[in-house]
Formats: sequence, structure tokens, C-alpha cells
Amino acid sequence: MSESIAAVPVLTAERLDNAYTYASYRQLINQLMAENRTTGPNQDEHLVQYARLNIQRMQRLDKTVQLLPELKEALAQNAQRYVWLIITEGWCGDAAQVVPVLEAAAQASNGTIATRYVLRDENLDLMDRYLTNGGRSIPKLVVLHADTLTEAATWGPRPEAAIDLFKRLKQEGVSYEDFATQLHGWYSKDRTLSTQRELLALLQQL
Repeated sequence: MSESIAAVPVLTAERLDNAYTYASYRQLINQLMAENRTTGPNQDEHLVQYARLNIQRMQRLDKTVQLLPELKEALAQNAQRYVWLIITEGWCGDAAQVVPVLEAAAQASNGTIATRYVLRDENLDLMDRYLTNGGRSIPKLVVLHADTLTEAATWGPRPEAAIDLFKRLKQEGVSYEDFATQLHGWYSKDRTLSTQRELLALLQQL
């Protein structure tokens, strides 16, 4: 990225103020689910069912995520203030597995890292700045300098090992159901460790 692009704020302070906190994001997806709906324009019944499962996954992770000691130390030692802008949707399986980890890490930063959440399909101009191989893959973490709202780093949409699994399953042409089963099985066995280690590497590079 050139210096001129890097020096431009990713979004305005007003737009950031209108983004969701973690609590309001969770409240939104819960309220929509009470209406048998999810975020975004696609309200296909299968997608809504995946969103229902994602709420359960997030609730479980909120209670069980234990940060690695080395990640906790790096967060405690962080002296710079950042905003972690997270592009997500309630129906996204990867987001359900990753977002609670991002929030837990930010909460362990002694106030130096704040999180804000925006919905992909309501913010396509932002999303399209952070495509993955040309696709609008989420979740996407954009680390912003808190004072300037310029970009410091990015991460996502999933840990490298999960990306490798995704590529292999896509090449094999498995059904969406088999893909979801294998991907969430990987996340379950990994116990958030890959995500945490990659967040640690990101912090060390800032």
C-alpha cells in the first residue's frame, strides 16, 4: 500500500460512531432471529438456520474462550490505541467462530483496543476495499489507528489452516453441508488457537 493511500482514513468518525458495539451486534442478530430472520438481504430458510447455529456457537465461545498467555501478555503490553473494525454478518459461519475471539482479545487490552462491527452487505464500499481473492469473504478485521482512523493492519477472513482446508474442499467439490460440517469440525478441534496465534503475530508486527 502506498503512503498516500495508507494516510487516508478508512472511514469517518461519524460512520464509526454509528457502527455496532459487540453488545449491540449480538443484540441485533438475536432480535432478528426472534423474527426468524438474519442479517443481510438473503433470508433463505437454510441461511437463517445456519445463523441460528451461529448464535449458539458465539454464545458457547463467549463463555469458553481462554486466551493464550503470550497473547494476553502482548495485549497487556500494547501501548498504542487502536480500533478493530470488523466486517461481519450474522449468517457467516467463520464469523461465528472468529468474532468472539477478536472481542475477547480486545477486552484483554486494558482499554487500548476498541472494537466496532459493521455488516458487510450494508457497507459494500468498505468490504470491496478488503476482498480476498476477489471475493467478499468475512469476517474481515481492519486495524485502525484510533487517532487518525487510518489502516494499520488487516486480518481475515479465517486462519491460514482453515484457508487451506477451504481451498481443498472447494477443489474436491464437496456439498455446502459437507463443507460446513468439516470446517466447523476443524474450528472445534483447533479450539481458537490458530486464530489467537495469528492475532499475536499481528500485534507483534504493529
